[in-house]
Amino acid sequence: MTEIDAKIDALVPAWLYLPDIAEMFDIEVTRVRQLVKEGQLIAVRRGENRALQVPAAFIDGDKVVKGLTGTLTLLRDDGYSDKEMLEWLFTPDPSLPGTPAQALSENRGTEVKRRAQALAV
Repeated sequence: MTEIDAKIDALVPAWLYLPDIAEMFDIEVTRVRQLVKEGQLIAVRRGENRALQVPAAFIDGDKVVKGLTGTLTLLRDDGYSDKEMLEWLFTPDPSLPGTPAQALSENRGTEVKRRAQALAV
């Protein structure tokens, strides 16, 4: 779990608290924490109470956005920190167009993974 800096915080349009995600998924909060621990989600401490929050763009109704977990794994394997992954996912990429996070939510995960793999080169 990472501290968020102002630059990255400004890139992410909306955040969700872990209990909200647990309610959306109809699971216990401990299970959401496990998803974070397993690397399927990124959670950061932010706000006055420094509560753990996840970018809302990572959630699609009652599940994790398709392709996110694989993309996070690729980026982690490339040596990216949680902060760097968030910055990459929420920085506009004119070749997509939009941000990688937006492309994932629009079911364009193959394009995003291709770009993530190219980062390793």
